[in-house]
Amino acid sequence: MSIKECGHHEAERRHLLRLILGGCAAVILLILIVIFLIWVILRPAKPHFTLQDATLYGFNLSTPIPNTVSLTMQATLSARNPNARIGVYYHALHAFASYRSQQISLQTAIPDTYQGHRDFTVWSPFLFAEAVPVSPFLLSSLHQDQNSGTVFINVKVNGKVKWKVGTWVSGKYHLYVNCPAYIRFAADQTNASGIFATPFKFQLLQSCSVDV
Repeated sequence: MSIKECGHHEAERRHLLRLILGGCAAVILLILIVIFLIWVILRPAKPHFTLQDATLYGFNLSTPIPNTVSLTMQATLSARNPNARIGVYYHALHAFASYRSQQISLQTAIPDTYQGHRDFTVWSPFLFAEAVPVSPFLLSSLHQDQNSGTVFINVKVNGKVKWKVGTWVSGKYHLYVNCPAYIRFAADQTNASGIFATPFKFQLLQSCSVDV
């Protein structure tokens, strides 16, 4: 075989190798484009939470030391799945009340729930705590709020969510929900100790911040 023929075959092999590598690169690029399009189309939107109302049964501030607060309330929370193609699993949710970043109630478990496409769920957890110690600074703020007729309480929900697309279910993602609640009351709605004689309900319809 002549040197010219060997060079011709070597050029053909290089051309074939370039075609194979180019084909592989095109297939990989196509797969990446498909994955990107699926991610853009099916990218899950965060659930929407709303604090619909709250019923206050008791709110007691005690002094002197130890400074404590006791709370009994029921909050009505609604959650909506805004996704048209993605379902949402809620897992290990717990609701609690906080005041100025300090938790002032025990955590109340919320049942595990699945929401279909654009589905809607309502929960009404009781938030309860008896004689929770608070710092003198927070107690002073609570007294001021109570005297002004408005107490700002955050109803929070922590837990995990999973996304469902067809038969595929994702891993768990942490869910953090914060619902501000301005509780307003008049002086004649409490007794001398600050405990409400009769329950009363507040219509709030307050949107909540959601982080996933």
